[in-house]
Amino acid sequence: MTGPVDPALRPRVIAAPTPEARAQAVASLGVRAKMERKDVVQGVQAILDDVRARGDAAVLAFTERFDKVALRAEDLRVAPAEIEAALAAVDPALLAVMRKAAANILAFHERQRETGFEAEDLPGAHVGLRVTPLATVGLYVPGGTAPLPSSVLMNALPAKAAGVERLVLCTPPRPDGSVAPAILAAAAIAGVDEAYRIGGAQAVAAMAYGTGTVPRVDKVCGPGNLWVNTAKRLVFGQVDIDLFAGPSEILIVADDSADPEFVAADLLSQAEHDVLASAVCVTDSPRLAEAVADATARRAARLPRRAILARSLADFAGVVVVPGLDAAVDFANGLAPEHLELCVADPDALLPRLRAAGAVFVGHWSPEPLGDYFAGPNHVLPTSGTARFFSPLSTQDFQKRTSVIRYTREALERVGADVAAFADAEGLAAHAEAIRVRLGRGPGAPGASGASGTPGEVRP
Repeated sequence: MTGPVDPALRPRVIAAPTPEARAQAVASLGVRAKMERKDVVQGVQAILDDVRARGDAAVLAFTERFDKVALRAEDLRVAPAEIEAALAAVDPALLAVMRKAAANILAFHERQRETGFEAEDLPGAHVGLRVTPLATVGLYVPGGTAPLPSSVLMNALPAKAAGVERLVLCTPPRPDGSVAPAILAAAAIAGVDEAYRIGGAQAVAAMAYGTGTVPRVDKVCGPGNLWVNTAKRLVFGQVDIDLFAGPSEILIVADDSADPEFVAADLLSQAEHDVLASAVCVTDSPRLAEAVADATARRAARLPRRAILARSLADFAGVVVVPGLDAAVDFANGLAPEHLELCVADPDALLPRLRAAGAVFVGHWSPEPLGDYFAGPNHVLPTSGTARFFSPLSTQDFQKRTSVIRYTREALERVGADVAAFADAEGLAAHAEAIRVRLGRGPGAPGASGASGTPGEVRP
């Protein structure tokens, strides 16, 4: 692609020859502080408190205030007829693609399902893990500048694979009060049980606390803006959530084998999400760095979301030049990106050394949008450096684990003295006596003194 390069759309080229320079580049391009705003926390807390106190009335008031749509409580739930109409309204070719994607996503997540286990570690000593699905899960799907039916599939289908009984979806109403047909069609394909036209922090509150219309759920998941993500953080503990998500990110590790047009297109695929989105390439090739920066600017100039790109590319994009691919791996592990592409001649040489990334796309022919839409692994991924300790959304996130312990009398008699000794060491006498009473050695046991004598002493 040729043509003029707009400097306002050209990402910075940053020389980072030393570890210190690379650490500074990570700090300047990272997104770790984007979600921390006290004014938003205060505003969201007020919404949560109001919805918790007034239920539907508060939800309706906030819908009119923020979405400029006046609804009645009976309008909040999307009627089955509206969902059927959405299926009829969506392009049949898109429906076919969504069904193919849904099949891939469901197949991938069914492989993750846990079944539990039972083991006999000692004769008569059985231990196990019982795995059960959550009962009710709430899904939030944005409806703003770009409705995201892919997020419906990615959040609902792992829950379906886990066996969740009831899936509740909330998404903002459009100006006429309707819901984007593509979102409703995806909900029907994914088996969502009920949908509500509620957006923002008030939707998270409604699902977390329940209202007269919206049921209380066990877990809230799904993407959203700063207010939605702040609401999820604040209700965590009342309900479970998926991730502490931030704006989208991509890091591309590239060498001279990479096509700069491929790299530029992939950077823009994430930079167009949001003005806070981060798009970074790290390379050992100064030639490639300049070519990628130029190609990014030329491609951005002709994209419909140019206004968003102008801000994200200026603030959170860059092409970082490092001395070699070893340094590129260190840079990637320091950034811990949501999406990581390996556009290098030998990606398998680097893959085992990557410690922190939400999803890795291996080779020149595995662009990030494959993961967003179709391949099957989940696109709900840790951001803002949290890939150091968070994992992608999975089937296990919708399953609970319950420990099961089953001992016979003989098994308890073999280990009881050890258990009681451990309890004694912690100064918890009642714990120890709960064991000894069964061994005939504690107060309350047959033949034992319950009124006097040394605890644990057995009198003839």
